[in-house]
Amino acid sequence: MNSTLLTFVFNLTRIDIKSWFIPFDILMILFTVLAVIFSIIFLLCILIDKRCHTIPMMLTANTCLAELIMSSDAFCIAIYTLHNDLNQIKYGDFYCIFRGYLTYVSCAMLNYSFLLQAFYRYVLVVHSTSLFLQSIQFQLFFICITWMISFVYPIGFLFNGNIIYNVDNQICQIPLQLSFSMVFLTLCLYMIPVSLIIFIYFKLVRYVKEMRYRITVVNTLSRARRQLRIVRRTIILVTILIAICFVYAIFIFISFFTDPPKYHFRIAYVIGNLSTLLLMIVLFRFTKPVIICIKEIINRRLTCIISNVTFN
Repeated sequence: MNSTLLTFVFNLTRIDIKSWFIPFDILMILFTVLAVIFSIIFLLCILIDKRCHTIPMMLTANTCLAELIMSSDAFCIAIYTLHNDLNQIKYGDFYCIFRGYLTYVSCAMLNYSFLLQAFYRYVLVVHSTSLFLQSIQFQLFFICITWMISFVYPIGFLFNGNIIYNVDNQICQIPLQLSFSMVFLTLCLYMIPVSLIIFIYFKLVRYVKEMRYRITVVNTLSRARRQLRIVRRTIILVTILIAICFVYAIFIFISFFTDPPKYHFRIAYVIGNLSTLLLMIVLFRFTKPVIICIKEIINRRLTCIISNVTFN
């Protein structure tokens, strides 16, 4: 135990002007651990509470599962980066490239999960009479499709050597530069799902406005407005993701014309990990059945504790 502590202290003394690496690594670990904990709690609430066994909550659970995979992968990357920084290691391990691949997979799963939520709300409003489009089988089919896309689109990067070890940032990623791989990645990962979500939102807004000028049952119009509010929440989640990952997007844009900053991945990953944590917090705030479930569990525990104290 003492020798381990001495080794840790000795490694810290070896770190020179790049001593800000360690705080950044610790922040990444902290953000990812909290995101993983929140994701697990969220999924457990959906599993144990029967009120959460609905199609909207299934789609939310899909988002939460993608968040869990992404946060777990980011946690492994942060631990690996901290270990390499402390021990001044300048080479990647056997799983480094796979962790980079899983990063692209999980990010795509998360973005497309938001797209599925927006699409389901669109179906409820515009195709309210189509039971097939609203069925759980149809939604599960689309979930499987998005998972297949997420796992398949970056698989070429895994085998053709696009994902390489960056010694300055202690991470395996596709280099930020103007290339087919980077353009393809940006399209599949961000541009396509985010553009479709915004397109669905504006289509819904237009449809709801047109309903005002038609002879429409009040309940139908009210339901359409409610679904529109829910899609707005999805837009808020995506906006948070885009806003906090803006730094990474800036680095990509810079790389198309010149070399990005030397430690761009470190900066982008800290901000990206913060975004996953904030997304989970906002997701909790927008998901009332999960909040109710957590409150009931806490109240039940408090009641048991008070009863035991009173009895004793």
